[in-house]
Amino acid sequence: MCNSLAPAPYRASSGTTETMDSRREYPPAPEPLPVPVMDNHTHLDFRHGLIEVAVPDAMDAAEAVGVQGAVQVGCDLESSRFTVQAVDLDPRLLGAVAIHPNDAPVYAGRGELEAALAEIEELARHPRIRAIGETGLDFFRTHGEGLTHQRYSFRRHIDIAKRLGLTLQIHDRDAHDDVVQVLEEEGAPERVVFHCFSGDEQLARICNENGWYMSFAGTMTFKNAANLRAALAIAEPSRVLVETDSPFLTPHPYRGRPNASYMVPYTVRSMAEVTKDDVAELCARLSGNTLNAYGSWA
Repeated sequence: MCNSLAPAPYRASSGTTETMDSRREYPPAPEPLPVPVMDNHTHLDFRHGLIEVAVPDAMDAAEAVGVQGAVQVGCDLESSRFTVQAVDLDPRLLGAVAIHPNDAPVYAGRGELEAALAEIEELARHPRIRAIGETGLDFFRTHGEGLTHQRYSFRRHIDIAKRLGLTLQIHDRDAHDDVVQVLEEEGAPERVVFHCFSGDEQLARICNENGWYMSFAGTMTFKNAANLRAALAIAEPSRVLVETDSPFLTPHPYRGRPNASYMVPYTVRSMAEVTKDDVAELCARLSGNTLNAYGSWA
């Protein structure tokens, strides 16, 4: 049986045998938000659920619950090229392009990193590409010599963001101190977003001091994420954003199932519980913060 409560584009056909695996079905749509917000980090080209959803359909489903726009994010050349096509296709999207930290050593090993970075810079000149990302450091999946290529790629992405006047979207996994060190050594761009903020109160204070944005995903709703809720509680309100990182990091109580931009309201309402904000007031602030971080969608 398909999940009839999910938005129409995300419902698998009743004749699809894969529907027996409920872990791959999209969750039900949440109650719409009282004030529209934006999902500032999604991967519309990645498939994790039973079905593939077209970009306009994905954004229609999001808009129906109060998610009026999104930032589509590239992680390699293929997904960055897709991002440029997507922002041309749907005006509800802005874009970010980059070589992911875990992919930088792969390109370097093939002798293609410099060419890849050059293409990223060219793609980033599109007027609806507003960020360089996701870039940064990942000490969870990359080790040894690969970290040298990660650091080099990160520094090059910082340089591109600064020269083009774009926001920098940070991927930071088990690398908080080193990410901050590189930003300080290189000189951070005017706008920095810690995508899927994964730090604690200490990193939140550093972000507060530097005026860096902290973007919270479904992970802050997880039962074992007390550190994220503590960080959100002390985060400067004008530096807080919301995202899905879809199709990953689906918020509680649907953790493990596919995620999509229409799921943002679940995270927003959990954030409001932590910050003690009225949901409508938090939505208005998140929307304003997102416009400050990326510019207008119009």
